[in-house]
Amino acid sequence: MTQVVRDPGFYEPSDEDQCSRFGYFCQTHDRPYSHESCGEGDHVIALDCQEHGLESVWPQPLMLMFPEGFDPPLSDAQLAWVRAEEDAV
Repeated sequence: MTQVVRDPGFYEPSDEDQCSRFGYFCQTHDRPYSHESCGEGDHVIALDCQEHGLESVWPQPLMLMFPEGFDPPLSDAQLAWVRAEEDAV
């Protein structure tokens, strides 16, 4: 399984968004994803917001361990946000 955390075609969330209903969508099989039940083979999943559709994921603090491992790379804003969150903990 591959999780897409950021894509130029995805909605970019902001702090003002009040999104509350999410799921995952398998782009390979073109249907909602739930524990590999959407079809056989590889899965390419993305966060699916009920309000905005496919949405980029703000990175989590553990992503700082391998920031160069993302394609496309984390944006400067995403990396700064993760570093600020890590310092707040």
